[in-house]
Amino acid sequence: MLFRLSEVFKSYGSQDVLRGASLQINPGEHVGLVGRNGAGKTTIFRLVDGEETVDRGEVVRARGLKLGLLAQHVHFDKGSTVHESALAAFGRLQQIEHEMHELEHRMGEAGDDLEKVLARYSDLQHEYEREGGFEYSAKAEAILQGLGFDRETWQMETEKLSGGQANRLGLARLLLSEPDVLLLDEPTNHLDVGAVEWLEEFLQTYKSAFVIISHDRYFLDRACQRIIELENGQASSYKGNYSHYLDEREERREIQQRAYENQQRLIAKTEEFIRKNLAGQKTKQAKSRRTMLAKLDRIDAVRADQASGDFRLQDIERAGTHVLTITDAAVGYGEKVLARDISLILRRGECLGVIGPNGSGKTTFLKTILGRIAALGGEVRWGSKVEIGYYAQQLEDLDDRNEIIMELRRVAPSSASAGELRSFLAKFLFFGDDVYKHVRDLSGGEKGRLSLAKLIYSGVNVLVLDEPTNHLDIPSRESLEEALQAYEGTIVTISHDRFFLDRVATQILALDGAGNV
Repeated sequence: MLFRLSEVFKSYGSQDVLRGASLQINPGEHVGLVGRNGAGKTTIFRLVDGEETVDRGEVVRARGLKLGLLAQHVHFDKGSTVHESALAAFGRLQQIEHEMHELEHRMGEAGDDLEKVLARYSDLQHEYEREGGFEYSAKAEAILQGLGFDRETWQMETEKLSGGQANRLGLARLLLSEPDVLLLDEPTNHLDVGAVEWLEEFLQTYKSAFVIISHDRYFLDRACQRIIELENGQASSYKGNYSHYLDEREERREIQQRAYENQQRLIAKTEEFIRKNLAGQKTKQAKSRRTMLAKLDRIDAVRADQASGDFRLQDIERAGTHVLTITDAAVGYGEKVLARDISLILRRGECLGVIGPNGSGKTTFLKTILGRIAALGGEVRWGSKVEIGYYAQQLEDLDDRNEIIMELRRVAPSSASAGELRSFLAKFLFFGDDVYKHVRDLSGGEKGRLSLAKLIYSGVNVLVLDEPTNHLDIPSRESLEEALQAYEGTIVTISHDRFFLDRVATQILALDGAGNV
């Protein structure tokens, strides 16, 4: 056992997050932790790490447990480079190297202490070899390259890294430190497809334990051998990967519902017998059955899944057949070309998925076809009767000062009533007084839903989407996928979610990061 939660309760104000959750993680287990946004997944990590304490119940950790938790804000030594920061995971080996160098200098002048110096050097050499001293540098370089750090970036100072790069370097350092158990909260968020696939392969052969919170369904399928689901404040464990979890969860729910219905029939039949016989000749039997009912462990009915959001798109005006035609286009900034020789035709009802490594020009491509950036060559031509709506990855279309309902009114006709706007917002899980919350007070997931609500309410016939699933949990992603599959308009979308692209994209534009497609 590495750590265990037993009957843990945890609340924040009036919100009960965990209600008697119990789970255990054992050495070498590869676990995916899933559940709706707000189900308590990150809370579990904070409790295990000791950042927070339980209200009731207990968290037990193995003695001397070495936890590896990727912090949301990663810090590096001032003035250190990418390469140095990765190697810092091997602090003990670097100490040994330093002491061995000092001993080498002393050997020529040790005199009577030579035997003692040689003995110490021999001990250090054995420890160095045992701890992987001859392989650690190569291991660090392989992990840096796997997570998207080319050799040219290794001497870059960490202060100059973007937020996404800093998170990737923090992940590299964490993987290299090889703790007893890794706690990874959305580790693929800042990774392109190539780095995600590398990480999947790395974790498949990882010898120690890990627990991963992720909304990437393919990633959970390939990396995990057990799934723990948090639902209604409690934890349920399932053997196998994410696909097996879905199948077994459905089977368990069917079995539970049948057992509930059978028990309800038994209870009704028993209560009827008691009513008829309590005052009659079989009164003793009736009292016995009444006692039996009082002691009966009641089976709960299967709870309906929580709402995931209703992303069904509005009726739209029909555009021409050829919605977007691109001929020999080049995109980039100034003299810097990020991608060239882009040619494609996108027809009404089709969906173009745009993929590629970070920095390959995906968002630049979207801004170019939207006319926000001029193409560096070639032609971009929209068809007739086209109305375009844009979903930005950074959600910059939202005004933090507005209330939710006023933000939706920005795209609503003047005739739209408050009741109509409130009803529409309810489809996106904004109920009651929620609609009067200010945008600045919303979580990332809530802002994502609001931005999608605005886009859908506007009734455009072309959707240009930059990572639309980033802030959505898995059920909400599935709802969005179903809506986009039924959408009669045309879609251009960037996404790292391979499952999402498999469901909605009819063609793929792959940018390789070297200017080619």
